[in-house]
Amino acid sequence: MPSPTACRFSETHEWHHLDGGIVTLGITQYAADELTDVTYVEMKTLGSNIVPGDSVGEVESVKTTSEVYSAVGGEIVDVNRALSDDPSVVNSDPYGAGWMVKIRTSDPSPLDGLMDHAAYEQRFSVKK
Repeated sequence: MPSPTACRFSETHEWHHLDGGIVTLGITQYAADELTDVTYVEMKTLGSNIVPGDSVGEVESVKTTSEVYSAVGGEIVDVNRALSDDPSVVNSDPYGAGWMVKIRTSDPSPLDGLMDHAAYEQRFSVKK
């Protein structure tokens, strides 16, 4: 899975990694830490079509429930079903095994408007 420096970051704490025409999406370590213990993850179903800004699912924790948004539109081509069995992976490995969905997009240009890793760290005072 991607290193954070290879990702683009949204204001709502999702990371996006583009590889070819596929965008892998998850929540950031900062978001996972703020949520504390993630207890449930539910994503839209395989084959769902979304537009930029759509919610692709939600994450529940002992604190709250949060929507997960995609900056790009397209078709959900993969869903990390392992998170159903062990949602805590989102806390322990958000950039690796804790990825949430993969979206086939024909227009990755919305990613250009997102922050790179350095800007995200600075904006949210994330420790390296």
